[in-house]
Amino acid sequence: MLEKMSTFLDRVGVLVKGGCSDMLATRKKNGLLSARERIEALLDRDTFNEIDLFVEQSGRDFGLDKLKLVGDGVITGFGKINDRSVCIYAQDFMVQGGSLGRMHAAKITKIMDMASDMGVPVIGINDSGGARIQEGVDSLAGYGEIFLRNTLNSGKIPQISVIMGPCAGGAVYSPALTDFVFMVENLSRMFVTGPKVIESVLGEKVAPEALGGAKVHNSITGNAHYYCKNEYETFDRIRTLLSYLPSAWDKDVPKTAPLPPKYTQGLASIIPEDTRKAYDVKDVIRAIVDSSEFFESQELFAGNVVVGFARMNGSPIGIVANQPNVKAGCLDVDSSDKTARFVRFCDAFGLPLLTLVDLPGYLPGMDQEHAGIIRHGAKLIFAYSEASVPTVTLILRKAYGGGYIAMSSKHLKTDFVFALPTAEVAVMGPESACNIIFAKEIKAAEDPEKVRVQKIEEYKEKFSNPYNPASKGYVDAIIHPEETRSKLIQAFEMASTKTPMQKSHKHGCIPL
Repeated sequence: MLEKMSTFLDRVGVLVKGGCSDMLATRKKNGLLSARERIEALLDRDTFNEIDLFVEQSGRDFGLDKLKLVGDGVITGFGKINDRSVCIYAQDFMVQGGSLGRMHAAKITKIMDMASDMGVPVIGINDSGGARIQEGVDSLAGYGEIFLRNTLNSGKIPQISVIMGPCAGGAVYSPALTDFVFMVENLSRMFVTGPKVIESVLGEKVAPEALGGAKVHNSITGNAHYYCKNEYETFDRIRTLLSYLPSAWDKDVPKTAPLPPKYTQGLASIIPEDTRKAYDVKDVIRAIVDSSEFFESQELFAGNVVVGFARMNGSPIGIVANQPNVKAGCLDVDSSDKTARFVRFCDAFGLPLLTLVDLPGYLPGMDQEHAGIIRHGAKLIFAYSEASVPTVTLILRKAYGGGYIAMSSKHLKTDFVFALPTAEVAVMGPESACNIIFAKEIKAAEDPEKVRVQKIEEYKEKFSNPYNPASKGYVDAIIHPEETRSKLIQAFEMASTKTPMQKSHKHGCIPL
């Protein structure tokens, strides 16, 4: 027994150590954590339970049979974050470059299946050179098996991808299929075709960071959701994100004690009465949510719309808000995609949605038309129309044209639509409307500008106000700014008991 225990401990020691000491020292010198250190830094202390430690790579061709076996380049297991169970895997770049072969993939799919069966989030830490070429089609099959589970688990359990090194080729599609992607400054790389391939095919030299670094995917492509300065900040933000989410679609959301906002400025002083003046809608959010804490998602991408998580009366909610500081809060191709995806995530996991509206409509221009604003804008309408969670909308100021409809209007079966006295609901802005409606009258007048100003005021009085839509039942109530938080809380409480609409068919076809 003692001899066998000694052998067992020796094998465990080799496998836990992973790569050679020189590689580990190099990583330490470069300020990088090992795969095992990353798992331990993320999870609650002493909660990690590893599985499949003794699984070895199965390839035997092209010299793989001569390699000293030290596992298969990925660590899998389960543990706890914020005292709630999660499943996790971390690719180990020190073992065969973290490359993915048949058994490597099998370890990942096994932990993904466990997360699905147990109803807990799954977190994948990606740090891999890509497919294990020596294993041929087996490595491609492995990616396919992972993608399948990403798809089957979508909307069932939260799936989080963490890019902490290279993630290239087919490997990028697993993060793209998950709910949230975290990337780290000067560390993360994600691209379908790497710099060397581009140089060999196109003759162009491209820096890895410029091609697919953390800043690129957070601010330009929208493939990532969180931009972090270092590994430890990443772990902190993952823990924060999970504190807002249920463990699975059919589990309760994590609630906390209700806390009043710390931000003391009132909405009346935040929102300018002049619709041409911009302001930061995040100040509005901080003024109404618990502790003034707002955990934003995709902060660097499509900034004309803000999305993220907060709490109202101790319960997590998702928030969508037009941002007047950026493009006047207009909807465009990217912001429509960003919002539609966020709305669908919240709906899948039972998070109520608060929509704050202040926009002059969809962004005009040939570039937007050619980029498919019709198709992309339709995604947002589809997402809100399909949502079955409690939905509450507050019109802060402008709500014009198709943007008014798309931003969770009453016409898309939103549960409660409120408006501040500053709200303006109309087909278009007063100036543009009067230039069309009264064009002949203004042109024929002795003083065209004076008549134009008169007509604008006439239009505002009749249409650009919250009372006109309220008289038709499109706005449920016009509320005083100081009552906003209490009215929203009461509305969410009322809507929490509603029975979701049941479909008589399989599913709709979102205009992707």
